[in-house]
Amino acid sequence: MSLNNSSNVFLDSVPGNSNRFQVNVVNESHESSAAVDNNADPPHYEETSFGDETHNRFRISFRPGNQECYDNFLQNGENAKTDASFHAYDSHTNTYYLQTFGHNTVDAVPKIEYYRNTGSISGPKVNRPSLLEIHEQLAKNVAVAPGSADRVANGDGMPGDEEAENKEGEDKAGAVKFGWVKGVLVRCMLNIWGVMLFIRLSWIVGEAGIGGAYYLISRSLGPEFGGSIGLIFAFANAVAVAMYVVGFAETVVELLKESNSMMVDPTNDIRIIGSITVVILLGISVAGMEWEAKAQVILLVILLIAIANFFIGTVIPSNNEKKSRGFFNYQASIFAENFGPSFTKGEGFFSVFAIFFPAATGILAGANISGDLEDPQDAIPRGTMLAIFITTVAYIGVAICVGACVVRDATGSMNDTIISGMNCNGSAACGLGYDFSRCRHEPCQYGLMNNFQVMSMVSGFGPLITAGIFSATLSSALASLVSAPKVFQALCKDNIYKALQFFAKGYGKNNEPLRGYFLTFVIAMAFILIAELNTIAPIISNFFLASYALINFSCFHASYAKSPGWRPAYGIYNMWVSLFGAILCCAVMFVINWWAAVITYVIEFFLYIYVTYKKPDVNWGSSTQALSYVSALDNALELTTVEDHVKNFRPQCIVLTGGPMTRPALLDITHAFTKNSGLCICCEVFVGPRKLCVKEMNSGMAKKQAWLIKNKIKAFYAAVAADCFRDGVRSLLQASGLGRMKPNTLVIGYKKNWRKAPLTEIENYVGIIHDAFDFEIGVVIVRISQGFDISQVLQVQDELEKLEQERLALEATIKDNECEEGSGGIRGLFKKASKLNITKPTPKKESSMNTIQSMHVGEFNQKLVEASTQFKKKQGKGTIDVWWLFDDGGLTLLIPYILTLRKKWKDCKLRIYVGGKINRIEEEKIAMASLLSKFRIKFADIHIIGDINIKPNKESWKVFEEMIEPYRLHESCKDLTTAEKLKRESPWKITDAELEAVKEKSYRQVRLNELLQEHSRAANLIVLSLPVARKGSISDWLYMAWLEILTKNLPPVLLVRGNHKNVLTFYS
Repeated sequence: MSLNNSSNVFLDSVPGNSNRFQVNVVNESHESSAAVDNNADPPHYEETSFGDETHNRFRISFRPGNQECYDNFLQNGENAKTDASFHAYDSHTNTYYLQTFGHNTVDAVPKIEYYRNTGSISGPKVNRPSLLEIHEQLAKNVAVAPGSADRVANGDGMPGDEEAENKEGEDKAGAVKFGWVKGVLVRCMLNIWGVMLFIRLSWIVGEAGIGGAYYLISRSLGPEFGGSIGLIFAFANAVAVAMYVVGFAETVVELLKESNSMMVDPTNDIRIIGSITVVILLGISVAGMEWEAKAQVILLVILLIAIANFFIGTVIPSNNEKKSRGFFNYQASIFAENFGPSFTKGEGFFSVFAIFFPAATGILAGANISGDLEDPQDAIPRGTMLAIFITTVAYIGVAICVGACVVRDATGSMNDTIISGMNCNGSAACGLGYDFSRCRHEPCQYGLMNNFQVMSMVSGFGPLITAGIFSATLSSALASLVSAPKVFQALCKDNIYKALQFFAKGYGKNNEPLRGYFLTFVIAMAFILIAELNTIAPIISNFFLASYALINFSCFHASYAKSPGWRPAYGIYNMWVSLFGAILCCAVMFVINWWAAVITYVIEFFLYIYVTYKKPDVNWGSSTQALSYVSALDNALELTTVEDHVKNFRPQCIVLTGGPMTRPALLDITHAFTKNSGLCICCEVFVGPRKLCVKEMNSGMAKKQAWLIKNKIKAFYAAVAADCFRDGVRSLLQASGLGRMKPNTLVIGYKKNWRKAPLTEIENYVGIIHDAFDFEIGVVIVRISQGFDISQVLQVQDELEKLEQERLALEATIKDNECEEGSGGIRGLFKKASKLNITKPTPKKESSMNTIQSMHVGEFNQKLVEASTQFKKKQGKGTIDVWWLFDDGGLTLLIPYILTLRKKWKDCKLRIYVGGKINRIEEEKIAMASLLSKFRIKFADIHIIGDINIKPNKESWKVFEEMIEPYRLHESCKDLTTAEKLKRESPWKITDAELEAVKEKSYRQVRLNELLQEHSRAANLIVLSLPVARKGSISDWLYMAWLEILTKNLPPVLLVRGNHKNVLTFYS
């Protein structure tokens, strides 16, 4: 059986579409060939088009020359077959051979039949010889198993860290730490019992009713506590200082009104008193956390007395003056009247909510100073939850009591009593003998709706309520004044926003954020000038709601990510409640004030984009990381359920770089065709005693992965410790990767020093190539003229950097000593020296550094340094020459195609070189053009090389013989006994029998170098089919000689051999 290779087989033409593929054939007559030889200018080639695919233009050509030489050339003294018809294999008795370039070899040239699907209507699918058939040693006289050509498929910590940590621990030993009562409970209660309790709660009850107050409290005091969430939360705390101070100032102004002691007017008096108050509070805060904590305890005691005073006042019988102001002690009628809402004009549920909500912000007062707590994990939940419970009971109790004792509107006039015979309007006050009906038509000054000092009126002793107001407002302002700088300092220390690094510095044993205090002071002063509590409160509500929304979502996100590190200690937690809380916070923001909510989210979005773009070098173990891991794991597991498909093939590479910084060029060229498309693992093998190797390996893992990230190389670093290099690589080849994300290609650098290397190194080097083929992993060997290893250059650079650092440190020490000496002593001596023009002697270290510099500058291999960065640079207009000599499944073609998609290589065009028979030049170039067009791979030229198997010239062959001479055994010129002895002593050497058996292949490698020199010397990159050394047949030194002679004196070369499984397809 023979395969029909006429052009129609390659065209796969579709009926009715005769224009799908059209070639304007180049004149190939003898006269034309001769004319080309005599013409100094390059020949002109006709363009080939593919119907509508006019963008895919190329030129196709073959080596010109005397046609008779091609028709009848000698090879090893024998005439090569030039049959008019091409046979996939010839039969000699019962043995089958595959013909490649006229040789009886298993390795097959690229053909379209290898890429067809089973059952294709355009022709049968043929299986190429497998990698096993090419690589493994076969029995004598058997090249390929019968029928192999036409069988059909079935379907890769810094020093001083420990010392720094110890020093930091010593510094923190004297810091003041608080327990859960003083640090959390007291702070939360003081913040929650703030200005709203004494000044606005009665008004809220009047607006929303007793039931409405309960609803607001129950929805506001949720379990939202945690750490800081950034700039917005810190800013909200700073504005809260202004709110509490303005509340304090309002009370003082009311006292000034009563005594007719106003300074200017109510608004300006609030500004003056508020400014003075915030300055005093700043002084207390700057004095330190210990003083602030003592002040908080005193204020809490006053506050508790004031609250108790209120409850006592509600049961003391009211007098006529208080009755005229709306206080009648506990009355069922008043409770019933005040139970429902009665919003005044311009007010509604959410406007009232916005004013009350800041009362709930105190729940984070303890968490905000978590760094100053002895045991934050225990103190924060215990103190916060207890504070929430106590303050909630207090708020509800105050709301019910004030709602049951005080009417909404009162005139304050004791004359507005009911006279017998008057009609009652049905109000609770009317039933109690007072007529406050005129409050419906004119403003009144008393009652829940009008008097912010109701609690003072109701209390048993009014000045105690005033003291309570002072205590509540000042303690809350003080807590916020401490919280805001702490949160801001923590944010700045993370170095997320570089411009704010100035505020990260702390002072004293408690690391007090003095700079943050002054920034908070400035923000608070700006808002104090507004001097209107009902205006400031909604602003704070907006920012705190945004903060709580993020805190809630953070809890949900951490739970959803299923991170083992997220272990909530409170059993009633549910992640869906957190999500609901986050959504509710966002919705309420828009209901309260939609334009303020939009501005807030625009700011948050801007900050999010900024941080995402900057990618700060921080690691918080965030839930985002956990979710990324879960997603990656799920995707990896899902991939394992799907069979690999040729359309989704991508090179997934193990790169033997050693440390990734030591062979950057090898990593760069690999990264060029794996970035954003495939897996890249930089691998290093540590050889030697296991204990020392493992220690060295573990200490460098993080540093080397960090180097990859810093240099924006999308790759992993992996290392193994092994007894020998080959064993380490074998482990990497078998165990690297995960599921479907496993390496399928091994990338190694060419061993440039192979002639001087020890025998074991050569055996290991060639051995890992054999191992890769055994594991059905493709191999890419990269060769550049200067080599890859720049470890010596890096070592010298490190030494110079250390010396430079020492020199700078020495100069800084001398400078500090000069400053400390003052005007006399050493400093005066240097001044005198400068006047006398006396120069200081060069420090010993500096002199030493200069000596080393001068000593090493000459040793720097500038060409090596430049070569190490050659693949980082943009490649200019040029070519990538692909010598696709053997069909390996398409990897040899795919890698250069991917390279042309990269920015650095996009100006390079593909030139395709394939071998062929002299008498089939036209058919083979048409077939290759058709195959490439079906793959949709753009190319500039196709060259059919028909004289690959011509003997190389004598000079080239002599170079090869001189290359292998030191490694030859020369047993044929010895007697049998001596020859056997030499074989036992040096089994690695090249025997005469081996050299003779593979002489044709050796000729081919030398001849290919001649052709490469002739055609591709000016290419930017050469991609060439890697010859396979059959195990047991080709010695290691001969194989290295093949690779050497094949790639000698050429531009950068990629020797590529796939695993002989399709990586390209033309089926969609």
